[in-house]
Amino acid sequence: MLASGPPRKSEWFRLLLVGPPGTGKSMTAAVLAHELSLPLFTIRLDGLISRFMGETSAKLRVIFDATKRTRAVYLFDEFDALGAERGAGNDVGEARRILNTFLLFLDETMPESLVVAATNHPGLLDRALFRRFDSVISYDLPSREQALEVLQRRLLAMDTSTVDWDEVAPHVEGFSQAELVRVAEASAKQAILQESDALDTRGIITALNERRITWND
Repeated sequence: MLASGPPRKSEWFRLLLVGPPGTGKSMTAAVLAHELSLPLFTIRLDGLISRFMGETSAKLRVIFDATKRTRAVYLFDEFDALGAERGAGNDVGEARRILNTFLLFLDETMPESLVVAATNHPGLLDRALFRRFDSVISYDLPSREQALEVLQRRLLAMDTSTVDWDEVAPHVEGFSQAELVRVAEASAKQAILQESDALDTRGIITALNERRITWND
């Protein structure tokens, strides 16, 4: 954890979080901020990048200057928007300059803050970026057992005594933790609309299937 007072070099942290959407990357940054009693600032890099030459680098300068003045957790979300391979076929000179600027800032800046970058697409990142982070943490989709536990925990306030979880299990493949929470909430809402606090196996499976259909819409 970050200690109070001026930081020693060993206390500077730069974390890269990689994994599918909905697996807890942004939540991790929020938990870190809470545990460290620091504010959380989220920078959406897909919205930061400008088509005007030099504007993005100027915005990055403002952000990195802020890390020196304000002790906080800085989450760079959608990090792959900034870190696409410099040698990619669709790359342009300005994109390379932006990436090089970010790398330079990371090398020169020794913040008293926690810098966290999150991406759903680690394969799009320039390899040089990985070397700039103290730790790279991977997030995976939950296993069947973990997915069922997410559903069960979210539905603790409901009566699930008649649910056959073994029958539900094959239907949870491919769901992230966040999607499973939405499925549980949809199942509970449907039961409440029917003036009941009880859920059955078919209701949960239906909610899972309906949520899966939205992925293809």
